[in-house]
Amino acid sequence: MDLDRTLCYRALQSRDARFDGRFYTCVSSTGIYCRPVCPARLPLLTNCRFVASAAAAQDAGFRPCLRCRPECAPGAPAWRGTGAVAGRALKLIADGALDDGGVDALAARTGLGARQLRRLVRTHAGASPVALARTRRILFAKRLIAETDLKFTDIAFASGFRSLRRFNAEIAAALGRPPRALRKEGVRAEGGVLKLPLAYRPPYDWDGVLAFLKLRAVPGVETVSDTSYARSFVLGPARGRVTVTHNPERRTLIAAIEIDRLDWLDRLVARLRAVFDLDADPRAIAEMFSGDAMIAPRLTAAPGMRVVQSFDAFEAGLRAIVGQQISVKGAATLLGRIAAQCGGELPGPAALQAADLTSCGLTGARMKTLKAWAVFALQPGALDALRFDLATAEASLLALPGFGPWTAQYIALRGLAHTDAFPAGDLVLRQNAALDARALEARAELWRPWRAYAAQALWRVPAI
Repeated sequence: MDLDRTLCYRALQSRDARFDGRFYTCVSSTGIYCRPVCPARLPLLTNCRFVASAAAAQDAGFRPCLRCRPECAPGAPAWRGTGAVAGRALKLIADGALDDGGVDALAARTGLGARQLRRLVRTHAGASPVALARTRRILFAKRLIAETDLKFTDIAFASGFRSLRRFNAEIAAALGRPPRALRKEGVRAEGGVLKLPLAYRPPYDWDGVLAFLKLRAVPGVETVSDTSYARSFVLGPARGRVTVTHNPERRTLIAAIEIDRLDWLDRLVARLRAVFDLDADPRAIAEMFSGDAMIAPRLTAAPGMRVVQSFDAFEAGLRAIVGQQISVKGAATLLGRIAAQCGGELPGPAALQAADLTSCGLTGARMKTLKAWAVFALQPGALDALRFDLATAEASLLALPGFGPWTAQYIALRGLAHTDAFPAGDLVLRQNAALDARALEARAELWRPWRAYAAQALWRVPAI
């Protein structure tokens, strides 16, 4: 990714939070790399090298700053500037795709050759896939060392290291000091609950996010108050509960986490960042819509709007199918019955396929569609294949029984993080835009490639 040295240095001079996570500054005189918001003394421009990722800085031999803590920066906003396939590959690496397999396996998931994947990732992130995964592990471990009182053995496995010896060696090599030298007083909550801050780029529409989640909260699974969101979860072999609150002064959400498999903690954190759309750049989105008479006033009325995601793609499909042509509240009630039938959790594909749904109040057609969705999701790589191209995802979903354009686009928007997804047939969207489906779809062409945010704006602010 090409970075403008003059623009980067100006952002560094002003400590501009809009650029946090977009680039990192490597300072040759200190051997340290920093975020744009670092409070340290401004280095000379001649001593600065600007890179697109923390991995690129680590790969060049620089150590993370202990003051601004690069491991706490928000992620790159949808890897802006990258191609769709490269961007999705980078996202998969950030989600831990290389923890369970090598670059060849990741390449197969993206539909690329391994050599092509390496070239694309280096072009856009300035480092190899392996270097990105390694830096992710190291920086996540650094967070846990500084912010919790977990044992180092637990931190090693939570960060994806296979042994304590490898953990100690890599931390010392990458950070220039052993893990014990990085330890501060832990901030672990009472009862063994981990509290981790999740950074975002301000502003953040927390009230709007809570209102969205509260209306759709599944009884027995989710609880939403005026200040917090809580839910139980199943993630791979891990189970637990998370409660999320807001700390606007620190520009973070605070996740209080209980999890029975610490080796899945990093993937849970990545999942939470996606759920709450924490890597979005609200100012860039507002600028994109600044000249649009329908969307711009809505973004002004609710600054920092986010496109909330379901916990995973399969859950998004479950919610979309159950919610077809009924009220949001009615869908939440039915989902609560399904959860109760499946052990108190929203089921994954295998559990849904095996479940007896006849007592949940669903129509026969809807049960058939749910079963078809489960069968589809159980196919190896089926959900992965939906992530890389919106048109391909829509075509694949429309081939399933009971799936129409609204369902396909809703899953793309809420479960696959396609920023250009737009369910033009949605009744509320049409009402709030005062347009029929065809006219709304035509108008939405002006909003590419951020149509999902336009849809959220219309849902969030009904009238201007």
